[in-house]
Amino acid sequence: MSDDTSLPSLAVLLVDDEAPARERLRDLLGDLGDKQPTRIVGMASNGVEALAVLEATPVDLVITDIRMPVMDGVELARHLARLAQPPAVIFSTAYDEYAVRAFELAAVDYLLKPVRAARLADALTKARRLRPQADEKLRRMAPAARSHFSISERGRILLVPVPAVLFLKAEQKYVVARTREREYLLDESLVQLEDEFPDRFLRIHRNCLIARSAVHGVARATTGEDGEAHWVILLDGLTEQLPVSRRQWPTVKENLGL
Repeated sequence: MSDDTSLPSLAVLLVDDEAPARERLRDLLGDLGDKQPTRIVGMASNGVEALAVLEATPVDLVITDIRMPVMDGVELARHLARLAQPPAVIFSTAYDEYAVRAFELAAVDYLLKPVRAARLADALTKARRLRPQADEKLRRMAPAARSHFSISERGRILLVPVPAVLFLKAEQKYVVARTREREYLLDESLVQLEDEFPDRFLRIHRNCLIARSAVHGVARATTGEDGEAHWVILLDGLTEQLPVSRRQWPTVKENLGL
């Protein structure tokens, strides 16, 4: 039987929008230090703050609440899973409605508040051996659609607010997310994005989704050697015109109320 005191210390980030909850976890981790050595490397009140901490500090484990403002814990876990070396994630929440779904995720554990020391010790043991979960399972568990897309640039996570994206376009193995300022490359599937955001994005072509709120109008255009006319989408804030396929035009026309 191994000696628990020989375990390496886990670098832990605590994420909860309530300060007393963060402090309780910090105290419990301190009490368990002899058998489950950890060191708190940061505390945050939401997912966005947590990702900012992770830019500067390597983390082995994130213990996060689920329901939080700005960015909830499930979305945070989805962004973390895209890191080259993602940390383990333990969910902690007062709402047991998520328990069944959380336990279905083999790579994350679930703590019901108020967190008990023995239960936390079990979760730490599991966190040392389990890998982060696949994004698709986390997506099914999420209480709401993501508020941000995450892009890995030069070893860090760059967050792009979903409402800032004007269109999503498949190009080779990536999806280009276009804002008014620039383009970002998402390592995601256009089909999955369409399924996740059905009320925000509308398919206009087999390789393109547009943000419904960004549509400024439609126009007829002619391209190619045959000069055949087709419909294009005009987007607010961009000069680029996006072609609508013949197949999608009836659906686009209906959804835009044309």
